This record gives sequence, structure tokens and C-alpha cells, in this order.
Amino acid sequence: MTCTSAADALAEPLAATAAHARTWLLLEQPGPWGAKALTESRLDPALGALLESAGAPHGVRVALIRSTGRHTATEAPRRAFLAHTAPGASWVRTTTLASPHHLAALDFAALGAGRHEGLWEPRTSAAPLALVCTNGRRDRCCAQLGRPHAEELSATADAEVWEVSHLGGHRFAPTLLVLPFGYAYGRATADSTRRVLAAARHGRVLGEGCRGRSTWDRPGQAADLALRAHLGEEREGALDVLETGGDGTRWTATVEHAEGKRWLVHGATVQGAPSPASCGGVPEPGVRQEVLGIEPQARSGEPTSTTA
Repeated sequence: MTCTSAADALAEPLAATAAHARTWLLLEQPGPWGAKALTESRLDPALGALLESAGAPHGVRVALIRSTGRHTATEAPRRAFLAHTAPGASWVRTTTLASPHHLAALDFAALGAGRHEGLWEPRTSAAPLALVCTNGRRDRCCAQLGRPHAEELSATADAEVWEVSHLGGHRFAPTLLVLPFGYAYGRATADSTRRVLAAARHGRVLGEGCRGRSTWDRPGQAADLALRAHLGEEREGALDVLETGGDGTRWTATVEHAEGKRWLVHGATVQGAPSPASCGGVPEPGVRQEVLGIEPQARSGEPTSTTA
């Protein structure tokens, strides 16, 4: 049994399972990738380790990308992208690098905070970036399910499609990340992904198959998706998770609408049935985020609302 079939059999929820990253640094690296692609590819492993360690403390996640189809390793100039995913303030910058070692000079603190300081060129295309995980060395489901998905999207979808080395959640393959907004999706089909990408082109977010927005931690992702469903809100920048807190079992998230209204979302981190996180892994109890209630918060001068 593969990890995806095990997760499907358990009907494991997708919501609030996205990787947590406010900013993404994506570097084109053709050729084969190992399980830990940043240090197990034809990229200088010292550089890969440096970028990973420099980005992590500031919420910058680094991944390798390559074009769909057959791959030829080359030292030719390669594309790079920076994408910040905060609601209402998302951006993508891009450049072509003569050498990837130039990335070592990036200001990761500024990038994690959403400041690009005029670095590189803005990506002006309305077509979203679609990143599909295809790294079979990390998990075979990503290759068997992700690679055909990426190739089909590249041929049929109105988007710029790249293979990516790791998004997390192999058991939900095919998985993809949609930029600039940073929403991740799982158990993707060609039809569902085309709908997601068409919506993203117009600044909207679809809940179908959505794992969450990488901008926030898992409770924040759960709160955002639950409130979007509660309100029927699809606009990308409409909701902002201002704060999350809890004791590891119960949590709350304060979410603000662009029009000024706030909600307190109550939830719990609960244990699920044992399942392998990756193919060949030992089944272990998973965790999921369960939303228990959505409580409107009073505006200044208004009476306190009751729990919804």
C-alpha cells in the first residue's frame, strides 16, 4: 500500500496541512534530485545547506524547481523566483542567474518580512505559478502521481508550471503550491487544478482540495479555511490571521476581514489514526486541526457578539 492509498482509505483531511512559509525562494536546478534535494543534487551542497539554514529562521523556505518533461543537467543560466505570500501584499520577483552562488548575499530577514527592496524584476504575468511536487527520491507517490499531473498542466493550463523538489504531504499527492498567494492543494486532478488556477488568475481562492495558505501555521491555516467557508469568501486578500495561540491541544486564532470585522476561531489539535507519512514509513498517529467554533468579535463601541 502506498502512503497516498493509506491516507485515502482513512479519508485523512487536507485542511491545515500546508508547509509553513511566508516567503519562498525557488531556484531552477535541472537534473536529478535526491531525497534532500538542496544538498543532494547537482547544486553545490554547501550552497544548498547555507540557503536552507539562512532562510529557515526568517520564514523563507528554499526549494529547487525544474521544467516539466525530460531534464538535462546544465550549468547554463537558470531562473530564480522569490514569492511573498501575505494576504493583500503578495508579490513575485524573478531573475536569471549566471551563478546560483549570488543567492548567498540575499537579505533573508527582509525577504521573510515581505520586503524585496527592489530586488530582481517583478513578475507581471497574470498567469499564476503552479509548482507540482515530483521528487520521487523523496517519495515515489510524488513521481508516480505528480509528474504526469505537472506535464498535463503544462500542456493545458493557463499557468506557468514547474516541478518542485518538496512541498510536504507526500500522502496527498499530487500536491501543488499556487503562487503568488501561497495556497497549497492536495489530491489534485487535472480538472480541479485548472479550476484553482483559473480562480487564482482573478485573485480568488477555491476551497476544493485546499491544504491551507503557507503564510500561517497550522491553526492559522485551519482558521482561514473555516472562516472562508463560513462566509463564502473567495477573495485572496479578504482575510488576515492576526494571531494564533494555544496550549498544544486547544487553540484560538484571531482573523480580520479587509472590511474591518474580526472573528475568534476556536479549535483543537486532535490525534488521527496511524498512517505512514511517506511510502515505506512506519505508520504513526497523525494530527489534524479541528475547528470548534467561530465567534464574531465586537467592533469598538459595539456590544459583544455570541459564539456562532
